[in-house]
Amino acid sequence: MHFIIVNTDKDDGIELRNQTREVHLDYLRGHGKDVKLHLAGPTPSEDGSRVTGSLIVVETDDIEKVRDFAADDPYSLAGLFTKVEIRPWNWTFGNPEGGH
Repeated sequence: MHFIIVNTDKDDGIELRNQTREVHLDYLRGHGKDVKLHLAGPTPSEDGSRVTGSLIVVETDDIEKVRDFAADDPYSLAGLFTKVEIRPWNWTFGNPEGGH
């Protein structure tokens, strides 16, 4: 099953984001055996002037594994996010494994 993780940054979080970016990227690259990372990236503000959060798409058999994955993200551990939302997701279009 696929899940989306939608993270919302603190308004003043850019310095914290920049300080922890490399360890966050290393975490995503070596994300572990229980959760398969499909895509991830920052979400910009409407005018593109700042980062407002991030979107991550993962695949696993248990939402608890997704919760653990999100909680162990260095950005989460550093306190960057004001909100973390996890939802099941049906990947229909653009799915390389059989979508449209």
